[in-house]
Amino acid sequence: MKTRPSSLESVTCWRAKFMEAFFSHVLRGTIDVSSDRRLCDQRFSPLLHSSRHVRQLTICNMLQGATELVAEPNRRVLETLASSLHTLKFRHLLFSDVAAQQSLRQLLHQLIHHGAVSQVSLYSWPVPESALFILILTMSAGFWQPGPGGPPCRLCGEASRGRAPSRDEGSLLLGSRRPRRDAAERCAAALMASRRKSEAKQMPRAAPATRVTRRSTQESLTAGGTDLKRELHPPATSHEAPGTKRSPSAPAATSSASSSTSSYKRAPASSAPQPKPLKRFKRAAGKKGARTRQGPGAESEDLYDFVFIVAGEKEDGEEMEIGEVACGALDGSDPSCLGLPALEASQRFRSISTLELFTVPLSTEAALTLCHLLSSWVSLESLTLSYNGLGSNIFRLLDSLRALSGQAGCRLRALHLSDLFSPLPILELTRAIVRALPLLRVLSIRVDHPSQRDNPGVPGNAGPPSHIIGDEEIPENCLEQLEMGFPRGAQPAPLLCSVLKASGSLQQLSLDSATFASPQDFGLVLQTLKEYNLALKRLSFHDMNLADCQSEVLFLLQNLTLQEITFSFCRLFEKRPAQFLPEMVAAMKGNSTLKGLRLPGNRLGNAGLLALADVFSEDSSSSLCQLDISSNCIKPDGLLEFAKRLERWGRGAFGHLRLFQNWLDQDAVTAREAIRRLRATCHVVSDSWDSSQAFADYVSTM
Repeated sequence: MKTRPSSLESVTCWRAKFMEAFFSHVLRGTIDVSSDRRLCDQRFSPLLHSSRHVRQLTICNMLQGATELVAEPNRRVLETLASSLHTLKFRHLLFSDVAAQQSLRQLLHQLIHHGAVSQVSLYSWPVPESALFILILTMSAGFWQPGPGGPPCRLCGEASRGRAPSRDEGSLLLGSRRPRRDAAERCAAALMASRRKSEAKQMPRAAPATRVTRRSTQESLTAGGTDLKRELHPPATSHEAPGTKRSPSAPAATSSASSSTSSYKRAPASSAPQPKPLKRFKRAAGKKGARTRQGPGAESEDLYDFVFIVAGEKEDGEEMEIGEVACGALDGSDPSCLGLPALEASQRFRSISTLELFTVPLSTEAALTLCHLLSSWVSLESLTLSYNGLGSNIFRLLDSLRALSGQAGCRLRALHLSDLFSPLPILELTRAIVRALPLLRVLSIRVDHPSQRDNPGVPGNAGPPSHIIGDEEIPENCLEQLEMGFPRGAQPAPLLCSVLKASGSLQQLSLDSATFASPQDFGLVLQTLKEYNLALKRLSFHDMNLADCQSEVLFLLQNLTLQEITFSFCRLFEKRPAQFLPEMVAAMKGNSTLKGLRLPGNRLGNAGLLALADVFSEDSSSSLCQLDISSNCIKPDGLLEFAKRLERWGRGAFGHLRLFQNWLDQDAVTAREAIRRLRATCHVVSDSWDSSQAFADYVSTM
């Protein structure tokens, strides 16, 4: 099948892995079933035979395979998938027609609501289609409404069969909005957006706010009226889906926004470029709709369409942003300003426990939809938002997570958040998350670039809502694992210490690219760990300059509670290596609790490696069983001498030794002899690394 599993993937059963890949290829049409007489036998179904081995299914491009799976001839295949499938992935989605979305609706209903799918992941969707994105989100959250004219679900019982077809989830969340707009509507939307901006600049700041609803705006657009000012300022109305019941806990269904300049007070300014107004793809000329492609060239054709449709879309006029036209600036976090009801007209079914969004830009309407669903998504256990361009929408996300945390039965225990920019400095954002989710167990947060609040001199740098951050102490939380990736610039140690003090159950801490104003600040963090985080077992530092923090490093190595310490590319031996190495070895020899030490990328060299060998001497009380010395400029003769010293001391097998990307290719014979001797003492993991080519690559990038 010409497929190779990822090296990061741990395959426990190769037969099941093969059958899973075989199922995907047959479903997409990239394997010609007719070429093999056994596969095209009428008494045998390749999809049915392999479906029981499928644990994860990937849907790509224009939803290939969704229509085939819900077809009546494959009913048994879908029933088998409903019990075997656990993970559903979407990659590189394109715009799809109504028929494909209806098929996807039935597929998600069967696999999630009546099946065993617990994880939904979306990857690399540069311009998400709102109707399709909202469909996937709402179905994942457990909401179900039969599509207009769609067949009733035979698994939902007689009550479901007797219901009249209602509007789909996209309509419930966004009103009567069609998946696409024609050219006239896009032009009218762009005109209204520009007119609204110009009027807002001319109106006085104290002008009273008026309300405009999503429905009234769209009816004006559809009617093609010419009195734009009257369209922008209709009387306040309410918008509720038919049959929707009000409840005290549900958000109000009234769409509200201010048309004056005061309503244009944006959420705090961020250095992040805000998501552009949502665009729509044009259909390719001569095509009446997207069709599922089959055959060996399907994937390459879809990639061709994906690249050139995105490029051609630049010629379109930008469509209005929902947050500007429909509800002004969206000052508050109430999702009802976009006409987002409580979805109580929908039936509630089983929902997934893990949601992952990787490189899926979230527009204002998409972010509001997600936040609206999150506020009551009690079955969600793990949420990953990676490079979604949230910007100031992060405040709405925090509000929805706070509301979710207050729900009875909330199960959210893991949050992974990463982005290029954040309107809040990363430590203030961490404090806000921990304050909003005190029951969180795992928090991983990364911001690549500093926020504007890190530069107080930037004009127009507004602060976040007062309820998001505060000077009060963080209440005690249940955090067990904290991973933080910092942008450039010195970080305030007291803020990090405040998080650590409130995390008494912390067992694992990882700091990536953290910079402190002085070694004393770093020492303050370490002292806080020693006093308040007594359960800490694993500590990791990556890409940090610790050359001036040697006393702090010794302090860590003397900590008798830590079991694993990582100093990855921390420049440990850049200064005073002759004096520091003996002190480091002495500290490790007296530590009987440390089990693992990882020192990749610290230029240890042969001399440093031979000094570390003394840790395993007869007079040492060390119980070290894992040592990582990758990327440390170690040569074959030094490794051989290291192996001989271990043999001389007669130390038993001490576990794992990692030797990746060292200079062992300079003398292959000596390197093989050293590894042979070491394997009698420990499990050696190495590679065939070309150091000369790596050095050439390094010089070429200087």
